[in-house]
Amino acid sequence: MEKPFQRILLIKMRFHGDMLLTTPVVSTLKRRYPDAKIDVLLYQDTIPILSENAEINALYGLKNKKANTGEKIANFVDVLKQLRANRYDLIINLTDQWMVAALVRCLPARVKISQAFSHRQAAFWRKSFTHHAPVVGDHIVERNLSALRPLGITDDCRELTMSYTGQSWQAMREQLNAAGVGEHYVVIQPTARQAFKCWDNSKFSQVIDALHHQGYEVVLTSGPGADDLACVEEIAGACATRPVTALAGKTRFPELAALIDHAALFIGVDSAPMHIAAAVKTKIIALFGATDHIAWRPWSDDAVVLWAGNYQPMPTRDQLDRNRRYLSVIPAEEVIAAAQKLLSPLNAAGSTGGSL
Repeated sequence: MEKPFQRILLIKMRFHGDMLLTTPVVSTLKRRYPDAKIDVLLYQDTIPILSENAEINALYGLKNKKANTGEKIANFVDVLKQLRANRYDLIINLTDQWMVAALVRCLPARVKISQAFSHRQAAFWRKSFTHHAPVVGDHIVERNLSALRPLGITDDCRELTMSYTGQSWQAMREQLNAAGVGEHYVVIQPTARQAFKCWDNSKFSQVIDALHHQGYEVVLTSGPGADDLACVEEIAGACATRPVTALAGKTRFPELAALIDHAALFIGVDSAPMHIAAAVKTKIIALFGATDHIAWRPWSDDAVVLWAGNYQPMPTRDQLDRNRRYLSVIPAEEVIAAAQKLLSPLNAAGSTGGSL
């Protein structure tokens, strides 16, 4: 493997946060092979979170489960044709879907590395790749980077990359100005794709009131879905001083990154915006329930992680009730106390003084 690679394909078929956690792999490869073009194969829906990353040459999207069979087949064939035309000499796979093995077999790269998944030991899978790298590490970032070991790479780049343009921040700043938000604000993302990752709306309202009392404005963000927007509205409606909700469901990922980057603090649950906060080095309070708070914790040295398992036992993955809010056992006072440690007191106009 001494010869430098010129065209590299990285494969990861997961959700938005997972994709952001692959960026250290991209950065490490770019540092090792600076002249190489690095492409990423991912789900179409997750393209926006990597769309501004300058280290990535091209993003190729496959349709996810929501598309019908005909659409998925046509899309797969079209993407495969494009990938074959690129003539990769290195492929690195970080996902365990069977379709990936079939796709990789159709790409004539001289080196094909996959993570060695314990549940993918069938001959078809193993023979689809030239190398299988043991999955090593406590955090997903570390596990992703372990796929590079067959290349002899040990000097990893361990930072996340979440890129955005100046125009994205300008758009956010203009909307903040319109909402009367100054420089000192906190971003709270209370929503997640699944209920078992969510906290109580009433407790978010208590935290927002405490932040306002300290002199900080609060901006609530969320996905565009009706349930997410209803959640944001319920939280805002229960606050003594209403937080800013105008941006909820309306920010693209690069804009959300710009918004979080300029915030004094990010508070949220286990979701992609939490990983964005880690990437842009904003202080974080992250709430975790019945998910792996070690593997998926914020990849940051400036974060407080509050895990529901410290208050009562959490179920194993096979016993998980996806409709139960396990985070409910985390007291609002714990989040308020964590915010007090991470934030400086302000004497903002309209503040009644006091402390968090």
